[in-house]
Amino acid sequence: MRNALAAYAVHLEAGRGYSVNTVKSYLSDLESLAEFMAQQKFDSIADLNLEIIRDWLWEASQKGLAKSSLARKSAAIRSFTSWLFKLDQIEADYGLRLRSPKAGRALPKVVSRESLAQIFDHLAVLALDNNPNGIRDLAVVELLYASGARVSELVGLDIESIDFDRNVMRVLGKGGKERMVPFGQPAREALANWLRVARPQYANDSSGQALLINSRGQRIGVRQVYSLVSKLLEATPTGAAGPHALRHSAATHLLDGGADLRAVQELLGHASLGTTQIYTHVSIDRLREGYQNAHPRA
Repeated sequence: MRNALAAYAVHLEAGRGYSVNTVKSYLSDLESLAEFMAQQKFDSIADLNLEIIRDWLWEASQKGLAKSSLARKSAAIRSFTSWLFKLDQIEADYGLRLRSPKAGRALPKVVSRESLAQIFDHLAVLALDNNPNGIRDLAVVELLYASGARVSELVGLDIESIDFDRNVMRVLGKGGKERMVPFGQPAREALANWLRVARPQYANDSSGQALLINSRGQRIGVRQVYSLVSKLLEATPTGAAGPHALRHSAATHLLDGGADLRAVQELLGHASLGTTQIYTHVSIDRLREGYQNAHPRA
């Protein structure tokens, strides 16, 4: 089983084009299955069958896992058994007989325009020439909100990814897919200030072409951005939330302002329009709330 998982990891990373996070999640789920089988005294791929898979998923459900987590586990095992079956490692593709729980779609957390204005005012005060961190933090938040980019996409940007002539940046999204994403004048000014004033104070031989770097001259990481955004949002009515809240906010505010749904899909890099449509529900909820509060015969 362990040998099969090691080979499958290579298959995922090299052949499927999955994102790093997806590969990590799938392998973590399958490691859990391997541990479950070991507890049952099974260690061979030949021991894997539908009953074991269902028992594993049932045990996971008893631990209170969310439906979305169970759905991901089901997706991981379906992908794994399909691969095993094609290699004649198992007698049947057991994953085909799994019924995955439908993951409930919670409405995304959206930061109000007023809260965002307060955040940008706060960051602007700190963005002084003698405070490179403050200048970088303003550029980070401006870019996240302006572009709706994922935090992993943001930290992966290089200097050459930015086209100042057209106010667009080249983003490498899930599955290695590139897309061009526009950004506005405030983000452009914050970014230009970072490149002109602050980045040179941190840059060294290890910086390379990384757009956003830390005080050691290294490319900033996802955790650093997450910590920054979470701390900023914690001081607003939105409450603690990660960088994805800025992505949700960008999409919702664009739709509220009349942007075309397919244009927002392209901006966010969603493969399916259905994924983008959840933001229309947020806008409808706001419309309903405003109606209830304002209409005399609501």
